[in-house]
Amino acid sequence: MEPLYLEATKDTPEVVLDPGKNIFRISQRSLPENANKFYQPIIEWISFFSDAPQGDIYFDFMLDYINTSSSKQITKILLLLEYMANKVKITIRWHYRRDDKDMLLTGERFAKLIKVNFEFFEM
Repeated sequence: MEPLYLEATKDTPEVVLDPGKNIFRISQRSLPENANKFYQPIIEWISFFSDAPQGDIYFDFMLDYINTSSSKQITKILLLLEYMANKVKITIRWHYRRDDKDMLLTGERFAKLIKVNFEFFEM
């Protein structure tokens, strides 16, 4: 499967979905004007990949900030990862800055929503 790379902008995160290198990461800021439009190709890619995932998957969220509409799209991604966890081992690695308790709490809320292993890392 072809990897998906999206470069970060001032309003959108960097996205790296590369099964060949076993890198699955969304990082930086997520406050796109239209979160549905931005996340649509990401959700489609993950949905397609979820049909035949291979090996253990570690999905890193390294976000500095997410707005409400991005949070809804990330929930969709997490639900797809939960579905994949029936086929392979999935671990969500939620990274947050030491001084950013809001991002830690956001990750903890997501962890309560889905039945996938969550790990938290202070940056």
